[in-house]
Amino acid sequence: MEKDPALRLRVFDLNCWAIRYLSKQRQERIRLIGDRLCQEGFDLVLLQEIWSERDYSDLKAKLGGCCPFSHYFRSGVIGSGLCVFSKFPILDTLLYQYSLNGYPYMLQHGDWFCGKSVGLVVVRIAEITFNIYVTHLHAEYSREKDAYLPHRVVQAWELAQFICHTAKAADVVLLGGDLNMHPGDVGVRLLRGWTGLHDAFTEAKHFEGCEDGCTLIPNNCFTVKSELQPFPLGIRIDYILYKAVSSFTVKCEELRTTTGTVPGMDIPYSDHEAVMAMLCIQRRGRAAGATIGTAMPALVEVLSEARTEVCMGLLAARQQRYSSGRMAVLAMLLLLLQAVGVLGVLGGLVAGKPFPTLSFSLLAFLALAILLLAAGLHLFHSIEVKMLQGTKEQMEMAMRGLQEQPLHRH
Repeated sequence: MEKDPALRLRVFDLNCWAIRYLSKQRQERIRLIGDRLCQEGFDLVLLQEIWSERDYSDLKAKLGGCCPFSHYFRSGVIGSGLCVFSKFPILDTLLYQYSLNGYPYMLQHGDWFCGKSVGLVVVRIAEITFNIYVTHLHAEYSREKDAYLPHRVVQAWELAQFICHTAKAADVVLLGGDLNMHPGDVGVRLLRGWTGLHDAFTEAKHFEGCEDGCTLIPNNCFTVKSELQPFPLGIRIDYILYKAVSSFTVKCEELRTTTGTVPGMDIPYSDHEAVMAMLCIQRRGRAAGATIGTAMPALVEVLSEARTEVCMGLLAARQQRYSSGRMAVLAMLLLLLQAVGVLGVLGGLVAGKPFPTLSFSLLAFLALAILLLAAGLHLFHSIEVKMLQGTKEQMEMAMRGLQEQPLHRH
């Protein structure tokens, strides 16, 4: 029986670093990104860090001829920064915002305000249903002392769960985005192991671009060179991952990355390098059945490793909750002592003693400010504890499930 002709899909993924008022040469770079996309005519474009709706509107107008269908995902205080452009009609969309995303008081990092999420668009091409996911996980600001690792592991777990629960009706699953994790990190191994997604870089028949597929490189003038000192070639944190769900096969024929500056110019498109893949999708002829879970011990191991990271984050969150709660109690006691002191002073007024109004007011204001701050922190860390505890229990349940059943379907 003759096979159906193969469908070839060209995919573009880029963290655009388009933060209003902060990102250098933002508008010029958005224009250059739009020009590149128009020239090459990609079928799917997955973008992160498009924080300005004006930038999205400009790209939408420019790409109207080659990718007339698009969606901008809105979440958080300033938005998710995620958007998708497609040559084919978008049938449905869905957004999931991660339950943990850093700390609101870490203003210098700002991830908490960005509403880190995963967006889903459903596209049907040549009678094949595609679930296209785009995401951006919490940044890693220190490799040695990564305070956000538990949050990023939780995000990777929620991303994997979201894909598994929403992709059941799809023929092909495609994920693109800035995962802010190296290929060997526990979060990437957890995501790939749980979902069965393939890495376009490792699967590509032909690769062209930065060595080792790196997407954050020292040669880029916008990268922080000190952060890349342990990695002279750079790091690979942007991915295109994929898998076939039903009776199809998906192969990566070609993968490319940009390599620094825009051709003919002295600036790059972003502080990240773009990832471009050519995927070949073909009908298998029959649906794939369940297979023996030969990778199950490895999956149990990575789940155990991820659970350990979550437990460490849970311990730290409990300590922070206790500290903020103790601070709130002390501030409350200070206010009570002041109230008692005011009563004593009022009694002294009868005897003609002066009333130190300014001192009492300043002390009361300080105690009240500390109380409100500590109460807010206690509430935040209480929520963090609940989310980490819930994820820990989910992982334990998943590990038990894997150990009890001999078959596992990806």
